[in-house]
Amino acid sequence: MFIRFITVLLMLLCTSASAALISDRPARYMQTTEDAAIWAQVGNRVVNVGNVRPGQILAVLPTAADFYEFSFGFGTGFIDKDHLEAVQGRQRVQDSLGDLNKPLSNQNLITWKDTPVYNAPSAGSAPFGTLADNLRYPIISKLKDRLNQTWYQIRIGNRLAWISSLDAQQDNGIPVLTYHHILRDEENTRFRHTSTTTSVRAFSNQMTWLRDQGYTTLTMYQLEGYVRNKMNLPARAVAITFDDGLKSVSRYAYPVLHQYGFHATAFIISSRIKRHPQKWDAKSLQFMSIAELRTIRDVFDFQSHTHFLHRVDALHHPILLSRNYHNILLDFEHSRRALAQFNPHVLYLSYPFGGYDDNALKAANDAGFHMAVTTVQGKVKPGDNVLLLKRLYILRTDSLETMARLISNQPQG
Repeated sequence: MFIRFITVLLMLLCTSASAALISDRPARYMQTTEDAAIWAQVGNRVVNVGNVRPGQILAVLPTAADFYEFSFGFGTGFIDKDHLEAVQGRQRVQDSLGDLNKPLSNQNLITWKDTPVYNAPSAGSAPFGTLADNLRYPIISKLKDRLNQTWYQIRIGNRLAWISSLDAQQDNGIPVLTYHHILRDEENTRFRHTSTTTSVRAFSNQMTWLRDQGYTTLTMYQLEGYVRNKMNLPARAVAITFDDGLKSVSRYAYPVLHQYGFHATAFIISSRIKRHPQKWDAKSLQFMSIAELRTIRDVFDFQSHTHFLHRVDALHHPILLSRNYHNILLDFEHSRRALAQFNPHVLYLSYPFGGYDDNALKAANDAGFHMAVTTVQGKVKPGDNVLLLKRLYILRTDSLETMARLISNQPQG
């Protein structure tokens, strides 16, 4: 089994090519002969995503490996060939597959335990199998049974199936956490009452909590896959972002994130990158140097916080709001070019001070940004406006209980 698992992993090194071919190859209808474990790529890992009970029909794609491929969520699943046999009788296949042309609903469910999957919207129907703990999975539709119980309709291997809302929750979005400055309590004499400054102690405790709760930290590329319904992601997932590109990020945030194997995104004001590292001064806002940025690239992905537009006018309004479309576009393009030395894929933007208008939205799109984040409070959901994504702030004074409530799957007010 270990050798077969490695085979799957190697196949997934060319996942994009595999996904492109999946609709071009004729499907073969096969029936499970015994309980069969199923695997899929979730985030950047290949994991066991559940099992299928004996006698269930799936549409699979033949491969040269020891596994068949089948559709699983927004990606490809894998099942051992030894657990399948050819189906006898075309009509039986059609009856089992149902309406395969139903579009997805732009909604997901999430699992927090091994979750039973049924052949009909009734706990008394024949079991199809299970979905594993810690998955997000796309929903086709919802209905209520005669007992007013809600059921989620899903599709696995071109097969329609059902999950009870008693066993899974509807997905309420992924939290994107926002940080700026970070200091030790004893050296923070100037920014103690600044909401955008957190403490090393608070940040470390928050990251430890995420680690202990089993959270996966997402890149912006993965978040885009989620928003655009193109990628399977775990239920316990969070994106961590830092705005501005301050020196304190490399000094204090990087070691904590590196220790836990976490990933984060730094939105950089590209005009403020220093040629050489500055001597540390906790009483001023210092920006990272070229060398410091390169040192933290194993944890941080660098994206744009504009080039010269991170300023305010005399009324303390974001200067971006007084600029015309052409000036904004030039700045966005300049920022992408300046950051290309650290990252050839600068595809995401954070608006300075959260300020944006129609000119900024059009310029962001025309400059080639795939997504942009704001300071509007909330979570990111599939189908959201990709240039107006929400984020969450976890303050220095917030308890871990407050953090848990904010990032949990409960609906936000």
